[in-house]
Amino acid sequence: MLYELARAGNLLTTWLALTTLGLVLTTLMSGALFARYYWRPSYEAWRRKSNPRFPAPAMVRREVLQMLKGICTATLCPALALHLVDSGWSRAYGGLGGYGVGYLILTFFVVWIGSDLYEFAYHRLGHTHRFWWRQHKPHHVFANPSPFAVIADDHLDQLIRSAPMLLLPLLMPINMDLMFLTYGAFFYGYGVYLHWGYELPWLDAHNPWINGSFQHYVHHARSTLQKPLHTGFFFKLWDRMAGSVYAAGPDECLCARCCDARGERTRAAFDAIEKPDYSVLRSPSFWLRGAALPAGAPATRPEG
Repeated sequence: MLYELARAGNLLTTWLALTTLGLVLTTLMSGALFARYYWRPSYEAWRRKSNPRFPAPAMVRREVLQMLKGICTATLCPALALHLVDSGWSRAYGGLGGYGVGYLILTFFVVWIGSDLYEFAYHRLGHTHRFWWRQHKPHHVFANPSPFAVIADDHLDQLIRSAPMLLLPLLMPINMDLMFLTYGAFFYGYGVYLHWGYELPWLDAHNPWINGSFQHYVHHARSTLQKPLHTGFFFKLWDRMAGSVYAAGPDECLCARCCDARGERTRAAFDAIEKPDYSVLRSPSFWLRGAALPAGAPATRPEG
């Protein structure tokens, strides 16, 4: 579909189409979790929230605006890859392209594992070198992120993160529908989970193999320049090899399960937590000017 679209248009129309598709995918995935777990959180769900507090509406607004910047940048590389086909540089193709279903499956795993290693290496660079930290630092404004923070990056940071969507078609034949959906749905979907802020009951934060939402919360809260923690995306393997895994005993661990086991996630604690009134996000003036709540308006929504 995307290959045929590019053949029928120019670089600008392809970029606009990819950006529109990306906007729809990201808004639906991030918005659904935000509405369910942030707008009206329940006590039972909150017991699994890594950071017991909720971000202010102004920070959510900043996440969304930065997310839009990230979407516009992230779609440049796949749009360019499609339009390099005519020059002979890109080996992108549409449909089965004569390679078969087995090759599609193979390329999915190449994209998945190769991109995960690439993400770890580049992300770690952003926490070990001052120049790259300056590019990555805008993402770390969100110490307590919401699902909208997945690609809330600055231009250069997001451009380099999305570079495999240009580089891989230069190195091997690859179906661009598969490539875009792998990044737009599979990778972004997992990124939504990582920035969700809630831990899955069946995935222990202490498991040795998979990075969960807790690891990414710790990354946002504790990782800074010269202190890389969990810069990997899917797999803990890369961080284990680099020695950048968060470790703490049960009396100090910040994960929701350990906090709950220590008796810190009581109903009284939940009732005492400020629950921002996110209805301000429906106000056009809030988006246009970042306007504060009107005088006399409640800072938090009523319970119930």
